[in-house]
Amino acid sequence: MFSHVDAYPGDPILGLNEAFGQDARPHKVNLSIGIYFDDAGRLPVMGAVREAEAGVLADIGPRPYLPMAGTAAYRDAVQALVFGEDSAARREQRIATLQTLGGGGALRVGADFLKRYFPDATVWISDPSWDNHRVVFESAGFPVQSYPYYDDVTGGLRFDAMLEAIAALPPRSIVLLHACCHNPTGVDLTPAQWNALIPVLRERGLIAFVDMAYQGFGDGLDADAFAVRALTDAGVPSVVANSFSKNFSLYGERCGALSIVCSSAQEASHVFGQLTGTVRANYSNPPTHGARLVAQVLTTPALRRAWEAELDGMRTRIAAMRTEIHARLASHVSDEMRARYLAQRGMFTYTGLSAEQADALRETHGVYILRSGRMCVAGLNTRNVGTVASAIAQVLTPR
Repeated sequence: MFSHVDAYPGDPILGLNEAFGQDARPHKVNLSIGIYFDDAGRLPVMGAVREAEAGVLADIGPRPYLPMAGTAAYRDAVQALVFGEDSAARREQRIATLQTLGGGGALRVGADFLKRYFPDATVWISDPSWDNHRVVFESAGFPVQSYPYYDDVTGGLRFDAMLEAIAALPPRSIVLLHACCHNPTGVDLTPAQWNALIPVLRERGLIAFVDMAYQGFGDGLDADAFAVRALTDAGVPSVVANSFSKNFSLYGERCGALSIVCSSAQEASHVFGQLTGTVRANYSNPPTHGARLVAQVLTTPALRRAWEAELDGMRTRIAAMRTEIHARLASHVSDEMRARYLAQRGMFTYTGLSAEQADALRETHGVYILRSGRMCVAGLNTRNVGTVASAIAQVLTPR
């Protein structure tokens, strides 16, 4: 019956992660998957999350199904974090927000919703973008195209080309944008560039679909939400997917949210209802535990302060690793090539290494990065950064 089903080629990131797990070399280094590890190379349990969980476990009770949209406390806390407590759109009840299965679930629910109401639209993603962006939107039935973004020569942004391409899109096109800490390149728009792009989106009648998976890992919680809040203030129809996998270190709990900014409270009410219907058709309702932890931390002042302080420490450690590998490559890599380690931001850096050089890093030195050259800087620590820098140097100047 199923003999016509072809083999799944696998996911390039998860496949590399599995290969790393099977590698027996003691000094191997995993810089492929987008996970934050502490300086000891461990996945951290954040103190505020641990304290919130202790409270939850001390008060174990029945666990009924959640509403299709998730818990109200979680949704309200998410809105305040993403859009700002004093957001006019929040006060006017113009934002429809629901709890989702991580950021990936938010992307899929948003894609399914948009396909129903904008069936002829095309989705435009950056070149390059996270591989799963294309997968999700194509699976929802959208044609997916790309707009100029990354400059291979400088390791920076092709902003003029990006702006020109977006200015030529047909009305009601869907433009996928990264709020901060662009995956995979680590190259972000500056506030001035966002302020130049936003009027183009509004005047062309485009839908901004913003993926914010790394809030807090760039310049801070509020600074990283600049694009989302500026789009909202400018009245651009926006869809926002956010995730707590990274900034709460709750990867397996699948805590995310989807928000759609509307022009009126009535419009938001209609959108909210149809979003819950989309959830019903996908997975009926979200899980309880992780969302309860997130809501507890975000709404308890002492826990919130402790979480923000620890998140600041995680961001600072990533920046320190960028500085360290930049310094260690000084005699091996051109200044222009090294500059990207400092100029790019967040968990990822596009190293400029070729696919063949990435293969050599893995096969010869046990250092795992993606074949695109993407490195997860959050996997570096004081014990392995020297190993990684030495391996890169040897790959660039083989003996």
